[in-house]
Amino acid sequence: MDFCSPWYIFAAAFGFDLLLGDPRRLPHPIRLMGNIIESFEPGFRNIPGPLILSGLLFAGSCIFLTFGLTWLIIQCAYIIHPLLKVLVEILLIYYCMAAGSLQKEALAVWKALQEKNLEKARVQVSYIVGREVKSLGEKGVSMAAVETVSENLVDGFMAPMFFALLGGAPMAMAYKMVNTLDSMIGYKNSAYHEFGKAAAKIDDIANYIPARLSVPVIALAALILNGRAKAAFKTAFNEGAFHSSPNAGYPEASFAGALCITLGGPNYYNGKIVDKPFIGKRFSPVNYNDIKKSCDLMLLSALFWVIGISAIAALF
Repeated sequence: MDFCSPWYIFAAAFGFDLLLGDPRRLPHPIRLMGNIIESFEPGFRNIPGPLILSGLLFAGSCIFLTFGLTWLIIQCAYIIHPLLKVLVEILLIYYCMAAGSLQKEALAVWKALQEKNLEKARVQVSYIVGREVKSLGEKGVSMAAVETVSENLVDGFMAPMFFALLGGAPMAMAYKMVNTLDSMIGYKNSAYHEFGKAAAKIDDIANYIPARLSVPVIALAALILNGRAKAAFKTAFNEGAFHSSPNAGYPEASFAGALCITLGGPNYYNGKIVDKPFIGKRFSPVNYNDIKKSCDLMLLSALFWVIGISAIAALF
């Protein structure tokens, strides 16, 4: 059985993502990952020794468990029938994608702002961002939506497919566990400063290459949509490293240049203000129509990424 996925699996999974989005009523591996993290965290915390080491052991165990279980599921499917193996791989890689659901959630924010319903827009954007939204105005809500679209293009779509290319559905699922660990225990607060440090660092390493590869892909999409490929490249090159995250700044800066808008700046998280630098300060402030433009840019970038990944898979 080949370990890496054939090209048509990526195209099929992308098609399902666009058509179905996130199937919330069905069992979802990502939710299962969250349950695993919550269930096993207390036991690993009680391991004698420094929390940073038990956190590393916890993160590594979760990642390898996810990889192993996914490989076992695919192996069993292959033994039953090779076609079943293909269908299972499509389903699992589809579950790792979030472009369709991200567009749906972001456009719900855009629609609420279009209807001048700021309170509804705050509620909608709270589903997809980690910052506090109760004091955000139209500009703040719009900026939050655009930023999460740009950042999640990488960790919600490009990175899972990158790892699927390297090692099929097992690697894609292992990446999603890395991403889930970071979102749940990678916080820099008193509870997770030591225990979650390894998870956060592993996530940084995993996203390093996909985040930087996103720049030319976003620039190509910008070239088609509005001819601003050069601005996307230039802003990413000059300002991508300004972000507090070692990776999120690159797609965010690319979007800022492509859409000619200013992103970033201070925001409240868990009752505390986090001072983030502005990206694209020379551009115009965000308005709610930029949410829809960011979704178009995200989807076209995702399409180009699928084409590229599928072409590489077909060659090798």
